[in-house]
Amino acid sequence: MFHVILVAPEIPPNTGNVIRLCANAGARLHLVEPLGFDLSAAQLRRAGMDYLDLAIVSVHADWAACHEMLKAEGAGRLFALTIKGTRSYAGSGVGNDTSPDFSPADAFVFGSESSGLPANVLADITPENRLRLPMMPSNRCLNLSNTVAIVVYEAWRQNGFAGGS
Repeated sequence: MFHVILVAPEIPPNTGNVIRLCANAGARLHLVEPLGFDLSAAQLRRAGMDYLDLAIVSVHADWAACHEMLKAEGAGRLFALTIKGTRSYAGSGVGNDTSPDFSPADAFVFGSESSGLPANVLADITPENRLRLPMMPSNRCLNLSNTVAIVVYEAWRQNGFAGGS
């Protein structure tokens, strides 16, 4: 089961969409405080619909607590999605930019909508596991929930959509 980690998410509908995605893809969601909303927020529930009851969601006081829990439970490699990534999540096929081979226990770490991943989180993730999504050079980033969906579905595809129908 993949792990999706949102560090300090700020926008309830984005997190609601990710809850729904995780329920449908069989991924476990970790929310790292501080959260920019209350988990009972109407916008979160509207975006997540009734999937909150179908998803496995954990809330962690900070990155250190989340990271320790992932290690204790035997999670796989950590991958950060960041504009500072050294290679594409899917590889470009050019030079050393090859696609990572994702495993079912891997964990994907995403930063907040306004500021991305903090330095202390990036420090725990090896540079070769700092991934980016290709986009036009003049643009900052994609929407958080869209980025999560792209990466999770690529990882799940690489694993034969195990458990899906």
